[in-house]
Amino acid sequence: MKPGKIESVARASDEQIVNALRGVIDPELSDNVVDLGMVKGHEWLDDVAPGLLEVRISLTTAGCPLRAQLMKDVKDHVSHLPGVEQVKVTFGEMTADQKKQLMARARRTAQERDKVSTDIPETARIVAIASGKGGVGKSSVTANLAAALARRGLTVGVLDADIGGFSIPRMLGLHDRVEAEKDASGRARMRPLVKRIGDGELQVVSMGSIEGAEEDQAVMLRGLMLNRAVQHFLEDVRWGELDYLLIDMPPGTSDVQMGLARMLPRTEMVIVTTPSLAAQKVATRAADMGRKGYLRIAGVVENMSAFVCDHGERYALFGEGGGQRLADEIGVPLIGSIPLDPAVAAGGDTGEPAAIATTGAVADAFAAIADRVATEVMPVVEMAGCSARLLEAVEAKLGPTPTPS
Repeated sequence: MKPGKIESVARASDEQIVNALRGVIDPELSDNVVDLGMVKGHEWLDDVAPGLLEVRISLTTAGCPLRAQLMKDVKDHVSHLPGVEQVKVTFGEMTADQKKQLMARARRTAQERDKVSTDIPETARIVAIASGKGGVGKSSVTANLAAALARRGLTVGVLDADIGGFSIPRMLGLHDRVEAEKDASGRARMRPLVKRIGDGELQVVSMGSIEGAEEDQAVMLRGLMLNRAVQHFLEDVRWGELDYLLIDMPPGTSDVQMGLARMLPRTEMVIVTTPSLAAQKVATRAADMGRKGYLRIAGVVENMSAFVCDHGERYALFGEGGGQRLADEIGVPLIGSIPLDPAVAAGGDTGEPAAIATTGAVADAFAAIADRVATEVMPVVEMAGCSARLLEAVEAKLGPTPTPS
């Protein structure tokens, strides 16, 4: 610390700051900014403003379109540390040697993962909607958020990765079976079921859309086969052009979640919880699992926040504050809160999501969440010139990353 600076009584240590920054994940390289060598230092600037912490980040290119996202993620992760009143993020550009070291680590990381080849566009944002436990409305959030994004004119894929507990086809009113067609190489690929919403489009694949799978019959698969089913949906589906791919995850922290982190490492996670403390604590485990798999945690959605009767009285039937507490605990934004409303369950039964079939508080909440996702939390941006393109250049020169045996 420079002479003349005032140190607060309770102030985060260097170790605490660095550990907080390890939670900031580069969504292209699926690794944290500390281990990638992107963090070039931090300093308390009390002579400028009390509690002002500067964090210096080096990018592979100064014009990287992920710059704004990384700035926000850094601020989210360190702003809750003791003594931090303000956060200033300054950016620089890596030297040629630093870029070489970063790409070498990124390549080693890729070699350690079972990354699969897919038709998902590089520009598409892949969002796993996850929860620590069942019963918090994760699938209804997935279906309604997908519909709300499509209403904005976007093309949204929905992959139902809850193999044994699939519900997405009914919630979106898609009861046909997927069909397969051969691509130019002669390989059979599934075509997603399609639903138009305004100027946008949903493309949906689920175990419930496969011939032979019935709603009233159990899908009995062990962990290895569950992972293989998800891999099948990633590799053998002709997704086409997408702005977003939302993945409805099974609850918990088991085989499918770990497998997805290996197979699709650029996945980002949105954690769904209810307001109760018990649900919040379980949801924390889902976020911890994602970070241990080097996935970026984009934010939290609080479902069933409160019930508002026709007379305007508000009833917090499942408690209050769980979404914000979870967001604060894991250092990410609370993207939005969804009120408890019978229209959500009714829409899930009829296949007409409340986000687009109704008006009022629920529809407004999903519209607001979709707006934040599309414009602030996970906007679709062109990645040309960023670190992912650098890695592609390395792969082209050195050969593809070998698939682990």
